Amino acid sequence: MADSRMTADDDRDGIMTQSQRILERSGILDNVYFQSLRNGQMSRDLFVHSQQQFYFAVLEFPRPMFCLLARITRPEARLGLLDNVVEEHGFFDDARFHATTFRQFCARLAGSEFDPAQLEQEPAVRAFNRALWGVCQAESIDFGFACLGIIELAFASISSLIGQAVVERGWLAAKSLVHYQLHSQLDLEHAAEFFTPLHGSAADAARQRDITNGLQLGVYLFDRLYRDLAEPPSP
Repeated sequence: MADSRMTADDDRDGIMTQSQRILERSGILDNVYFQSLRNGQMSRDLFVHSQQQFYFAVLEFPRPMFCLLARITRPEARLGLLDNVVEEHGFFDDARFHATTFRQFCARLAGSEFDPAQLEQEPAVRAFNRALWGVCQAESIDFGFACLGIIELAFASISSLIGQAVVERGWLAAKSLVHYQLHSQLDLEHAAEFFTPLHGSAADAARQRDITNGLQLGVYLFDRLYRDLAEPPSP
């Protein structure tokens, strides 16, 4: 049992290290969205608009997870992802749903009530959401875990970066960050939960290929989303 557990931990840590290297090579944290946010070129109006659009990604993210969960045949292999899904839903407290806390952040940022029903989901976010659905429905389970896991891992750093920038620019006080305060640490744990079921993959070339491709696609999709959100909205 101890040897089995050690192997699972080693595999997870190895994939975490691989993911961090892929993130570094991708330069996602230095793409145009985050550069303009850090250097002061992004206007508050554009930032508010981009975050309101990102709300639809937060709202949708648990649904592909449900799809992936339904495809897992071994009950014990579902537990980490199931815990993640439950946490996304505030451990059954709707005031703590991730969509709820992000809606609160958007309202505080804009200084007015945020009603998503009054907004159209734009193509950038719709493409991101539909791509994750496709991954979780059509690709291998390993591919899906890797793709979602590296997005969670990236969002931990992104949450810290955005939170710091928002406070430094005086748009909100640190105590009003809500969603981003939580996720700078929480999504490191979420990423580990996605990577844990990938144990035993190190000796399997086909699984390794799926995992690497899933990691690379996850970074690509997330980087592409933020690059698109850096563009001013169409008139």
